[in-house]
Amino acid sequence: MNPEGLAGSAAPGEIKLRVGTAGWAIPAGVRERFPVAGGGLERYASRLGAVEINSTFYRRHRVSTFERWAAATPADFRFAVKAPREITHRRKLENCEDVLADLAADLRGLGDRLGPVLIQTPPGLAFEETRTGAFLDACEAQIETAIVMEPRHASWFTASADHWLSTRRVARVAADPEPAPGAGLPGGSGAHVYFRLHGSPDMYRSAYGRDRLKAILQRVMAAGEVGAERWVIFDNTASGAAAADALALARMARSA
Repeated sequence: MNPEGLAGSAAPGEIKLRVGTAGWAIPAGVRERFPVAGGGLERYASRLGAVEINSTFYRRHRVSTFERWAAATPADFRFAVKAPREITHRRKLENCEDVLADLAADLRGLGDRLGPVLIQTPPGLAFEETRTGAFLDACEAQIETAIVMEPRHASWFTASADHWLSTRRVARVAADPEPAPGAGLPGGSGAHVYFRLHGSPDMYRSAYGRDRLKAILQRVMAAGEVGAERWVIFDNTASGAAAADALALARMARSA
């Protein structure tokens, strides 16, 4: 079975699109779209090609837990992982080499299933080159995968900040709803494209609907460099809308 949430191919110059949700819950409304047999993650990964792990924001997981999750998924499935709040909200990107080392050690359990690490900074954390540069240096020394950032302070969405992120080959997330003007489109490096769709107008609850999904798909496909891997993660999970939206968007992409 080809996952609906994996469109395109890895061939040079072709588009690869990964569609998934925050977490791998399968709501009752789409249950019939997934196999009956198997564990929750195994069933999810048979239909969608990616997932975002958010629980890592709140607590550390054992390497064996990541190994078990990786083993439940097909070879081309990928996990994005949200960085711990100790890094982003408590230490505010400063002096966090020890936490990054722990995260890197744990994520080795995902092996080749590891996708990008998501850094979501708090709304009050402004862009500052020295602090952010030192943090990214620490990431490069510890984390062996792409870093994507989801900032929420307006200072991150200026032309100069965007150019700076691009020179560091770090992608900025496109978020809905926008926390600041310009946040709805991806920025920074075009080597990776990452959309996080939290639901709007009712955050975490609103479904997107066919017309909005078509517009989102157009923006996703137009973004990034040739050969970039594009991610779309639906975080409107509180109402159960995320899985249905992910399946619908992936189906649109495969038929485009």
